[in-house]
Amino acid sequence: MKRLLASSLLCAGLMLATPTAFAQDELDPPATEAVASAPGGIVDNEAVEAAKEKERSEFVQVVLGSGGLGTILWLCIFGSFVVYLYLLVDCLIVVKASKIMPQGLIDSVEAAMKEGDVVKALKCCENEPGPMANILSAGFSHVEEGFDVIQEAIGTAADLEVERIMQKLTWFSVDGNIAPMLGLLGTVQGMIMAFSDLATGTPDVGALALAIGQALWTTAAGLCVAIPCVGTYYGFRNVANRIVLRMEAITMELVKDLRNVQVVNE
Repeated sequence: MKRLLASSLLCAGLMLATPTAFAQDELDPPATEAVASAPGGIVDNEAVEAAKEKERSEFVQVVLGSGGLGTILWLCIFGSFVVYLYLLVDCLIVVKASKIMPQGLIDSVEAAMKEGDVVKALKCCENEPGPMANILSAGFSHVEEGFDVIQEAIGTAADLEVERIMQKLTWFSVDGNIAPMLGLLGTVQGMIMAFSDLATGTPDVGALALAIGQALWTTAAGLCVAIPCVGTYYGFRNVANRIVLRMEAITMELVKDLRNVQVVNE
C-alpha cells in the first residue's frame, strides 16, 4: 500500500511538472539554450527565472487562447485530476484490511463462538459495523434456520460487500477512460482551429502555433491523468482481492461452529 501511494504521488507530481518540462523542450528551446550557453558557464538566475516565467505564460496562453470550448475542456481535464486525487485519498482510507475486517471484531466474535453465544457474537458485530460485520450478522441472524440457510445468507452478504468495494474502485477506471477522451477532443478541436487558419490563405503563424499547441497539450494532459488512474485502479483491485480472500477464509472459519451452536437467551 505504501508503494502504491508513493507511485501515485509520483504520478501526481509528474502531472503538475509536465507543463514546465514540455515547455522547456518544445515551446521555447532558444530561451533554454541561451541560459545554458552563458559566458564562462555561469548561470544567470534572473535569466533562468525569466525563461521559466515566459514558458508558464505560453502554457497559460495555450489554455486560455483555445476558445470557449478549449477552456471548458481544460477545466474538465483538471477536474478529472482532482477527482483522481479524491478517489485516491478515499480508497487509501477505506480499502484496507484494518477497515474492512478489523482484528478486534474477529477476536471478539471468535471468543463468543467458543462460548457458543451467538447473541453475544451478533452484538459484537453491531458494535463494530463494517463489511465483515455485515457478513457475519447476516449469518448469525439465520442461526435458527439451519446451517445451509446460514451459508446462503453469508454468501449473499459477501457478494454485496465485495460489489460495494469494487464499485468504489471502478470510478478510477471511469476517470481513466474519460480523461484521454477529453484530451482527444481537445486535439480534434486544436486541429480544426489550425486547418481553419490555414484555409484563410494567409495564416497567422502565432494563431497556427497556438492551435497546434492546444492539440498536443490536451492529449498530453489527458494521458497524464489517465495513466495514474489506470495504475491505481489495478493496484487497489489487487489489494481488495487479497482482503476479500482473507475475509472469506476467516468468515468460514468462524461460522463452521454454527452447525451445532445453540442460541443463548439472556
